[in-house]
Amino acid sequence: MSTHARKAEAIAFAPASIGNLGVGFDILGQSIAGPGDRATVRRIAEATVRITAIRNAPIAVPLDAKKNTAGAALIALRAGLGLPFGFEIELDKGIAFGSGMGGSAASCVAALIAANALLDSPLSPESLYPFALDGEAVASGGHHGDNVGPMLLGGVTLATAQHLVKIPVPAAWHCVLVHPEATLETRRARAVLKGAYALGEFVAQSAHLALVLTGCQRGDAALVRAGLNDVLVEPRRAPLIAGFDRVKQAALDYGAMGASISGAGPSVFGWFETRAAAQNAAPAMCAAFATAGLASEYFISPVNGPAAGILP
Repeated sequence: MSTHARKAEAIAFAPASIGNLGVGFDILGQSIAGPGDRATVRRIAEATVRITAIRNAPIAVPLDAKKNTAGAALIALRAGLGLPFGFEIELDKGIAFGSGMGGSAASCVAALIAANALLDSPLSPESLYPFALDGEAVASGGHHGDNVGPMLLGGVTLATAQHLVKIPVPAAWHCVLVHPEATLETRRARAVLKGAYALGEFVAQSAHLALVLTGCQRGDAALVRAGLNDVLVEPRRAPLIAGFDRVKQAALDYGAMGASISGAGPSVFGWFETRAAAQNAAPAMCAAFATAGLASEYFISPVNGPAAGILP
């Protein structure tokens, strides 16, 4: 029997994330250093999954495992692997609700990483991906990998229904994520996307996604600048975010390669070629939110952000 099988408890941390990255709706995202969720998971003899505590949650988060992203992910893990034992979960929330920073996904991934450490034969992060999708579906209403994917692998990740691919980016590139004191529920943000789109918009968005991915691969900031412009989703969601246009323009004025909505919003991100450029832009982006009457906080992170992992 391995040492993993004898371990009865593990604590894991999953970082926040930026879903969509503008041009990659539901399939592209990145992790960010700083905020995140922590999960403490215990291996128990009973063949069940239960949640015993959720701390630091600003709203009521379901303790019913089937209705909680972390619980649902571990239920899927048990079923998928045919495990004879179960898990007990405690969650410590560190990501604001309705912020567009992947809060529901972080609980899901942190619980999976912790539970994985308790398995007799732990799985790779890629092998945990289907279970993370099942967990995230509880909150988002669908199997969208743009948050759980980058949390599992770190950095920029292409996350389709069947594939999880980490995209290389230069170490010097940094992002600013500005979170205003406002909430925007994912389901409401998705509702405004209903309706017809022009074929030309899909062609333009496909070109932009290709430019961003190629620019990342080559470390070519000019290609990213040409591509990091969301013509499909951003125009429909921007009116839901007070001050968005000013915040985006502030990022561009300070040299951003591009800027857009983080996940479903209302947070806004910008990509920069250096950490110094990101640090210069962040206060201006916050000031732009202030003109709309919103206080805000910012986070600066390498674009190649951290992956979820076990805490000592």
